[in-house]
Amino acid sequence: MRSVLSVSLPQKLLSELEAFSKATGRTKGDIVKESISLYLWEARYRNVRKGLSLKAKKVDIVTEKDVFKRV
Repeated sequence: MRSVLSVSLPQKLLSELEAFSKATGRTKGDIVKESISLYLWEARYRNVRKGLSLKAKKVDIVTEKDVFKRV
């Protein structure tokens, strides 16, 4: 199922999107979909990393060297 999303962009960002779209031969919609997907993936990654960092600090794992000592 597909849904339509209307987004308001500042003129400068829209101009950059249009220029990038023309330069790459991709649609603005495809670029926006890929950008959102990447943003969400990175947000999930940051959350997981933050949670793991807190757990690691509780058991005195702070550096890569600490990790390798445990492994």
